[in-house]
Amino acid sequence: MEPAIENAVREVTDALSFLPGWAVAAIVLALALVASLAVHWLLGRLTRRAFAHRPGVVSLIAQTRALTRLAFVIIALALVLPALDLPPRAAGLFATALPFCFVVLLGWIALTAVDIGVSVYLMRYRLDAEDNLLARKHVTQMRVLKRVISTIVILFTAGAALMTIGAVRQIGVSLFASAGVAGLAVGLAARPVLANLIAGIQLAMTQPIRIEDAVIVENEWGWIEEITSTFVVVRLWDLRRMIVPLAYFMEKPFQNWTREGSAIIGNVLLYLDYAAPIEAIRAEAEAIVAASRLWDRKVVNVQVTDTKERVIEVRVLVSAANASAAFDLRCEVREKLIAFLRKEHPESLPRSRNETVEPQVADRRELEAQSPRPAAGAH
Repeated sequence: MEPAIENAVREVTDALSFLPGWAVAAIVLALALVASLAVHWLLGRLTRRAFAHRPGVVSLIAQTRALTRLAFVIIALALVLPALDLPPRAAGLFATALPFCFVVLLGWIALTAVDIGVSVYLMRYRLDAEDNLLARKHVTQMRVLKRVISTIVILFTAGAALMTIGAVRQIGVSLFASAGVAGLAVGLAARPVLANLIAGIQLAMTQPIRIEDAVIVENEWGWIEEITSTFVVVRLWDLRRMIVPLAYFMEKPFQNWTREGSAIIGNVLLYLDYAAPIEAIRAEAEAIVAASRLWDRKVVNVQVTDTKERVIEVRVLVSAANASAAFDLRCEVREKLIAFLRKEHPESLPRSRNETVEPQVADRRELEAQSPRPAAGAH
């Protein structure tokens, strides 16, 4: 195929021999560029028509359109250039640019392959499912690994592309050979990047957090919204976003409410007077939870968990399918129990007292019998 292309190029150059050499080269390169784009368009159209009944293939073609277009252009230029009689300066420029573009193309292919592979792998998992523990596990793992691999590919691609440029390669070699202090400074400057990169690999393997995990970080409650190669975005309950370095989750303690599953038990604490009717509160709590659509029909319990100088601590445990439902269920139980106590048992609400305990009825009668009575008719 190459000899045929070279012969065709020579025929074109012979036909345009009346023009200056630079003009002939420009025309041939332009024709090669147009021909490569036309072939790419034609093949893309035929492929889309052939696989019109398979949306996945059509989507793949659309995602790789720019990539294949660049590949066609590079191939066309690489085939045409040897047959052109270019000036030494222009030939040197193309000799440097084509390997550079080829290395960039390889890196782009690697990034696209990683992206497509992760997307295809995650198609079987849905985060909007009721029990999404397995989906969150795989989504987190693949997204973190994708970012780590993409970072490595970009670094290697940039290094390999720059090494194709002779001047840059020589400067780099001389700098690293003669400047140990500079190398040490670069290593120290890159330490946070490397730490986050290693933390990302550890996080993908061990998974202390996953996408949509309910966590408490720095005394703030929220959900893991995004995990990047350098930081984690925590969506707080009031829709604020907390940005946390990736290494934080490998070095400092935090709470993960959905580590082993989406279901969670929430608690409601009430501080009541000693006169509070525990059995009535227990019955009312069970009725409230049974009527709620947020309860998962597993756990409801009422216990006196502590006694203090003026109040008792009553804990109500309720379970829900996920952290968000548990939070709403806790609020619902708390509100309705307070309303119940205010209406039916106001004496159970905490209050400050300044009163004495009255004697029992039998003791009161005995005291009245022992006390002297005034004589009849006395005034």
